[in-house]
Amino acid sequence: MRRILPALALLASAPSLFAQAVPDSMALQRSVDELRRTVGRWSVTTEFLAPDGSVARSVTGRYEFAWVVPNRVVSGKSDIPEMRQVSGILFYVNEAKQVIEMVAVGGDGNLWVMTGPLGGDTRYSQAYTAQDGGTGQLRFTSYNVSADAFESKMEYTSDGGKTWTQGNRQRFTRAPGPG
Repeated sequence: MRRILPALALLASAPSLFAQAVPDSMALQRSVDELRRTVGRWSVTTEFLAPDGSVARSVTGRYEFAWVVPNRVVSGKSDIPEMRQVSGILFYVNEAKQVIEMVAVGGDGNLWVMTGPLGGDTRYSQAYTAQDGGTGQLRFTSYNVSADAFESKMEYTSDGGKTWTQGNRQRFTRAPGPG
């Protein structure tokens, strides 16, 4: 699990702009606006947290997103040189299912899917088998969102969501240059 969490944490965060789910009439537009704000280049600092909440490790990297299908699908790439980690990302809205999703795959070939309601600020990974043989799940929540910056936190649970432990926090800042 220690290897899975850092890798996924660096892949999965992208700005989610709203503190709670919104009525269906506005949710699609808010998620499309989120995709629009995501397009471009980002400098990212990720702080991995120890069980006591202190920072155990900090790394920097880059994310870049561009339109594939305007107002519906964005493709991206994350690059974390210090961890020798590059990952592909697909971020999209699914109006029929009323969700916004992000899928990410890195060099290990593991595909992760993070899903949340349209217009919401929280996404959940699919369940996975933890190192201890139990079942785990990740939760990603974004906050402090502006046009050129946002923060994200990743939490994990191994008890079906009864308790959540923060695994990392990230700061995204829009990088200069085209994008």
